[in-house]
Amino acid sequence: MSPLLRRDKNRGPKPAERTVTLVAKPGCHLCDDAREVIVRVTGELGASFEEKDITQDEELYRRYWEQIPVTLIDGRQHDFWRVDEKRLRTALGA
Repeated sequence: MSPLLRRDKNRGPKPAERTVTLVAKPGCHLCDDAREVIVRVTGELGASFEEKDITQDEELYRRYWEQIPVTLIDGRQHDFWRVDEKRLRTALGA
């Protein structure tokens, strides 16, 4: 395989150096589903997890109100509506 196509697992941050943020709102069943997956994956990989309430932050509301729940990795949007566990693990370097 070409070195350009080969993924070097030694490059980039390790899962324990990553932060996953869930942008959610109270009473949102999709948010509950997303939280369950994120908590499981971050717990297993040692990544940090935080949750932000879209109803308490005007900027988050303006940016994401049509997409919640939104998953961010290190502040960059990774996903919205549903969290695919395999895709999240891959993005975290697992």
